Amino acid sequence: MATLRNVGIMAIGSYLPERVMTNDELATMVDTSDEWIRARIGVRTRHIAAPEELSSDLGAAALRDACRRAGIDLDEIDLVICGSNTPDHPSPQTASMIMRKVGLSGTAGFDVRCGGCAGGVFALDVGSQYVATGRYRTVAVVLAEVNSKITNWKDRTTCVILGDGAACYLLRPCGDGVGIQKTILGTDPSGYYVAYVPAGGRAMPVTAEAAEQGLQYFVMQGRPVLDFAHNQMPPLIRQLAAESGHSLDDVQLFVTHQANINIINNIMDLIGQPRQKTYTNVERRGNTSSASVPLALCEAVDDGCLKPGDLLFAVAFGAGLTYGACAIRWCGPDDFSSHG
Repeated sequence: MATLRNVGIMAIGSYLPERVMTNDELATMVDTSDEWIRARIGVRTRHIAAPEELSSDLGAAALRDACRRAGIDLDEIDLVICGSNTPDHPSPQTASMIMRKVGLSGTAGFDVRCGGCAGGVFALDVGSQYVATGRYRTVAVVLAEVNSKITNWKDRTTCVILGDGAACYLLRPCGDGVGIQKTILGTDPSGYYVAYVPAGGRAMPVTAEAAEQGLQYFVMQGRPVLDFAHNQMPPLIRQLAAESGHSLDDVQLFVTHQANINIINNIMDLIGQPRQKTYTNVERRGNTSSASVPLALCEAVDDGCLKPGDLLFAVAFGAGLTYGACAIRWCGPDDFSSHG
């Protein structure tokens, strides 16, 4: 049996649309206020894609940024995986359009759909398998979302939460003792209808009648999602610690899906870890679905909160209901210099 290679995140690129929407602007559209949103969700601002901007545009920009940060050329990429929950079209794959927009051809590309918000861990795990087996050397995993285009701006339960953005992991073989160490994935299908877009697939096409009822927009039951996060994420994190051979005290940084500042703080409290050991950007970005975890990781690196050698636990959960967590010993440039 072939020996599996260690896989590290060489760089994370990001892109955020230019337009920033404040809570005060939202308060002119629905019955809400800046105070209400901050207290219950923690969001102050979120980025909103321009009318002509699609997930592939955001993803292409994030991919270019990742290559710039890693100091590699686009033609060094062997595989592109896109994890968008807001694809440009039902078919073909958004990865193909991202490749088209960056001028990358002759390279494989496909999409991974996993309930949106959990994509930051699920798609990362898929990409890492190709590097680990040696099939590909450099894999780009792009998470790009234009949530604003599936948002009902009259629905206070969802429009105050969501934002747009993209991030891209670049994966390569790395040295011993670093990189992605353990990943756990799971799905609870009993929660399929807790958070979903009713119309747009074959179960319910977008007819004039469906559109009139707003069924083409994302809907969510807030309480079941909150209960799911509080009940399932702490045991998942403890399981990850046990299976990766670490104690929670060993972890330098916890980054969870940026759904709600109160959920994030409660998870830290429930696992008995200081809130200072997590990084959040939900205040500035809102919930960017699959881009949530990698965007936060990119900013944590830029802010000096995640450094080579640090032990990171990344945790994501979302529609499906899907959930995943991975333990990563963060890499530095030297960890890639003589591998693969």
